[in-house]
Amino acid sequence: MSYEVDTSTVSGMSAPTTPGPTLPAASPSAVSPSTTAAASTTGRRRGGLLDWRVRFAILSVVWGFSFLLIKVGTEAYAPFQVALGRVLFGALALLTVLLVRREPLPRGLRTWGHLTVAALLLNTAPFSLFAYAELSIPSSLAGICNATSPLWGMALSLVALSEDRPTRRRVAGLGLGFLGVLTVLGAWQGFSGVDAKGTAFALLASLCYPVGWIYVRRTLAGTPGSPVALTGGQLMVSTLQLALASAAFSSAPSSFPLWPTLSVIALGALGTGMALQMQYGLVTEVGPTTAQMVTYFIPVIATTAGVLVLGEQLHWNTPVGAAIVLAGAALTQTRPGARKPA
Repeated sequence: MSYEVDTSTVSGMSAPTTPGPTLPAASPSAVSPSTTAAASTTGRRRGGLLDWRVRFAILSVVWGFSFLLIKVGTEAYAPFQVALGRVLFGALALLTVLLVRREPLPRGLRTWGHLTVAALLLNTAPFSLFAYAELSIPSSLAGICNATSPLWGMALSLVALSEDRPTRRRVAGLGLGFLGVLTVLGAWQGFSGVDAKGTAFALLASLCYPVGWIYVRRTLAGTPGSPVALTGGQLMVSTLQLALASAAFSSAPSSFPLWPTLSVIALGALGTGMALQMQYGLVTEVGPTTAQMVTYFIPVIATTAGVLVLGEQLHWNTPVGAAIVLAGAALTQTRPGARKPA
C-alpha cells in the first residue's frame, strides 16, 4: 500500500502494493488521504516523459509480474527472505529518490510508531504470506486472490470498521466477488486440486491491505511529509521487521542463484520502488479514481505471465472466476451520485 492511493480503494498489490499498495501491488500490492489531498492541491497536472496511458500500462505489467517474480524467488530463498529482499530494495529505491530531492524522512516518535504498525499490516505480513502461499499455489491464483482486497474492505465496512458505509450496490458487489472466488477455487467439485493452506495464506494477505488502509487513514492522515518520505520510512521499518523474522525462522542462504536473485531485486526495485513512484505521478495527474483502475489489470497479467512463462495450468473456471471477482470488486468501489435538486 502506498500513501498515494485513497484508502477506500485498492492498490495493487499489493501489490500490491507497498506501504501501500501498495495496491499493490502489488501486490502485488493502495491511495491514501495524504495522496488525495496532494492531488487536489497541486491539481491534475500533466507531466513526465511518457504519456500517462503508457505509464499506466507499464505499472499494470510490473505489478502483474510481481507474482511471477515471487514464485521464482521462492525457488532459492525462504519466504521471509523473499519478502525481506522486496522491501529492502524497494526502500533503497525510494531513499535514493529522497536523496536526490533532498527530502527528509518523517520525524516524531508518534509518526514512526504508526509507521511500524502500518509496515506490519501493509508490507511485512502480506508480502510474507504471499511468498509462503506461492510455495504451494500457482502465481496466477495468488494474483487473483490479491484482487479480493476491495471485497475484504467492503466486508470490513459492514462491521463498522471503516468510514465507508455500505450501499445495496456495494453489498451486491461483495456477494458477486466472493461467488467469483468460489468459482476460481472450483467449489462445485469440492475444491479438489486446490491447496487449502496456500490459498488461505493468499486470501489472508489480501485481507491485510484493507485493514492496514483503515489504520493508516485513522492515524497518519495529514501527517507532515511527502508520500515518498512516508512510504520510504515504512519500508525501512518493514526491512527491520523482516530481517528479524528471517534471522529467527530461516537459515542463511548457501548460494545466490542468478534468476531467483534477480527476481527478488526486480520485485523490490521495480515492483515496489519504481512502481510506487509511477503511481504517485498517476494519482497527481489523472486522479485516484483512474489510477486505481490498475488493480483490475493485475490478475489478468499475473495469470497470463504464469501460464506463458511458468507453464502453469489454466482451467476454464480460473479466468471466468477472475472476471466475476473483478466485476464484484468494481461494484464495491462505486459511489452514489449526487442527488439532483428538486
